Amino acid sequence: MKNYLELLYIFSKIGLFTIGGGYAMVPLIQKEFVERKKWITNEEFVDLLAIAQTVPGILAINMAIFVGYRLKGWKGAVATSFGTALPSFIIILLIAMFFTSFKDNETVIKVFKGIRPAVVALIAAPCFQMAKSAKLNKKTFIIPVIATLLIWLVHVSPVYIIIAGGLGGYLYGRLNRKEDKK
Repeated sequence: MKNYLELLYIFSKIGLFTIGGGYAMVPLIQKEFVERKKWITNEEFVDLLAIAQTVPGILAINMAIFVGYRLKGWKGAVATSFGTALPSFIIILLIAMFFTSFKDNETVIKVFKGIRPAVVALIAAPCFQMAKSAKLNKKTFIIPVIATLLIWLVHVSPVYIIIAGGLGGYLYGRLNRKEDKK
């Protein structure tokens, strides 16, 4: 039974272990809400993620808002947003209070160097999950590869990639509708 306190607790727990930003949170949200609780279907999750990525703001908060709103309306969105932000706020507050005493600590430096590869893996994992959910095949696999290369190597703005993807999807849908009518 999902209620506001449960949503607050779940997102606080997720927020507490989301080192590396919003993308690191994606597999945790998917595991909790799609696989474990089954409150959201995988298709709904992918749609929420796509929307969260296209609107302005921080991905973690956007995902929290959309999941909370999907499950319990605007009060659910408030609970999940607060749950997402609270752990980071407390951790940053504590770090700010004690940073000067451990900023040059060799152990702390080594721990953060060790965390970096784990964060990359946390960001890569949802990419593979989204590829499965998007039903990529041999023909469509080239689209995200080209988009990635354009952003990474040619420095094309992701905004243009999103616009091109939207227009391409729209045109493809129109062409398919015309083919179906024949």
